[in-house]
Amino acid sequence: MDLVETPRLYAYTGGKPFDATLPTIVFLHGGEHDHSVWILQSRYMAHHGYGVLALDLPGHMRSAGPALATIESMAEHIAAALKASGTERLILVGHSMGSLVALELGTMLGDKKVQGVVLIATAFPMHVSDALLSATKSSPTQAMEMINVWSHSASIMAFDRKPSNPGPGFSNVWSNLRLMQRIAQRNGSDVLHADFAACNAYQRGAQAVAALTCPALFILAASDSMTPTRAAQPLIDACKDATVVTLPGTGHSLMAESPDGVREALQRFAARAFERAAA
Repeated sequence: MDLVETPRLYAYTGGKPFDATLPTIVFLHGGEHDHSVWILQSRYMAHHGYGVLALDLPGHMRSAGPALATIESMAEHIAAALKASGTERLILVGHSMGSLVALELGTMLGDKKVQGVVLIATAFPMHVSDALLSATKSSPTQAMEMINVWSHSASIMAFDRKPSNPGPGFSNVWSNLRLMQRIAQRNGSDVLHADFAACNAYQRGAQAVAALTCPALFILAASDSMTPTRAAQPLIDACKDATVVTLPGTGHSLMAESPDGVREALQRFAARAFERAAA
């Protein structure tokens, strides 16, 4: 599905035609990723009573335009695209960089439209070390390899056994790295630096979460090296209505490492948030 605005955004709808009359889950991926990181959760929600829009952010995989330089500009472009979709009841779900975009969108669209925000593997400030930020520009291939290692818990880093390889011919670690490489090949090697620089520069997190009038769910990973659970505490403390779920033994790529854990937390929250809004 294409959402026709500027820039043109691609949305995966979970294997079902999109119905704007349904309560809708909007999925926002993290840096150097695309909609496919949500494949298990988005398909489940689409087949259990929800509309699904799993977006490729501007300049990522199938969405047009260059990667945008700020979290605020990403939110502005997505807000315009969501207006074109016709949906009026939303829950925003963001992972890592996408969690910051979800925060901005939540305040931008307001509580009449946004009925819940889910922040997964989030942090504020989302600092990136000077060495890593420099590597994303000067040595993106090496930076992607480092990020991929840090994005997974130590328990799955053995490449020859489960859960790194949950089935024949499948590897969480190598699949994630290959996705990052494909985005660089398709959209340019500068996407990685743009994404990490945008996270590093974002300053409005505490202000945005404090402005939310809808409930927020924080899904955190106990073994996250990229955004440790403690880094989400400033957002949790500033939030008026926060629920926190911490998944044990899970790293930053928790949608793949703990797909059912993420799905179950999201499913419970979505049912509660939409019911509350209807009441």
